[in-house]
Amino acid sequence: MARPAPAPSPSRARIAAAARALRAGRLVAFPTETVYGLGADATSDAAVAAIYAAKGRPRFNPLIVHVDTLAAAERLVVFDARARRLARRFWPGPLTLVLPRRARCPVSWLASAGLDCLAVRIPDHDVARALLRAAARPVVAPSANRSGRVSPTRAEHVARDLGRRVDTILDGGASRVGVESTVVDLTGPRAVLLRPGGADPGAIEAALGARLRRPRGIATGPARGAPRAPGQLASHYAPRAAVRLGVRHPRPGEAYLGFGPMPANFAGPGATLSARRDLGEAAANLFAMLRALDRRRVTTIAVAPIPRRGLGLAINDRLARAAAPRP
Repeated sequence: MARPAPAPSPSRARIAAAARALRAGRLVAFPTETVYGLGADATSDAAVAAIYAAKGRPRFNPLIVHVDTLAAAERLVVFDARARRLARRFWPGPLTLVLPRRARCPVSWLASAGLDCLAVRIPDHDVARALLRAAARPVVAPSANRSGRVSPTRAEHVARDLGRRVDTILDGGASRVGVESTVVDLTGPRAVLLRPGGADPGAIEAALGARLRRPRGIATGPARGAPRAPGQLASHYAPRAAVRLGVRHPRPGEAYLGFGPMPANFAGPGATLSARRDLGEAAANLFAMLRALDRRRVTTIAVAPIPRRGLGLAINDRLARAAAPRP
């Protein structure tokens, strides 16, 4: 069996040029282990505003700040013992912590939607961390796609969605994890799981020695209270086609996104997230396969049931939001 081709890696010169673009207030898309991020200088109001404009993102929806070291994060937010424990266990990696802003935090208030807390993480990707080191400042980086649409896991997804809205796209190959980071709010006495993602909630609870609280509702906008982190809107990660969940037998004319072997005698457009029912493989394939089926111009994508354990929690969360009524 042939080995997969190695992921492309931008040159040092290209990363340095991208860092200069960030410092000049321009937008740079770059790979992380979760999905591709659309980066901007987190300390610049104008640069952060450019992200909202490029994505068509609601300004009440906060952004995640990416840094390359724990020391850099500590200059922005206040860590307690719980936060330090999780940072030591999961960083760099697909875990975002929502923590209180420091009094002199230089990050634009627009990035946190005016809240007194900030979402921060250290990405586990060599290109992302090289860019952060070269930029020498915190970088806000939501997923590099139009707001509410399917997140990008390859450089070509970014180019297709955002085109000339981005100054530079750094190509680091396909995203390894394929779904966004898990988001945990530590601003109160009990840790709250705001968004399941690439870090297993069970492992987070084991590290904390306590259960995570799950919020009851999903934020829909200012009328329901501002979200405290990205990915909490009811309709999000959505293809153009409607999405129907928990389907074992697709209807005629539907595209089918399976989990395990495809249904016998199915003749329509389709793909399986993982023929061997591996949740890690399914998470890595989710957004790319949704995009591929959406390009078939079908009206509905039917999706097989996905187990609700481990990464399956994140996959089901993204699919539920993709299937939610569109605003």
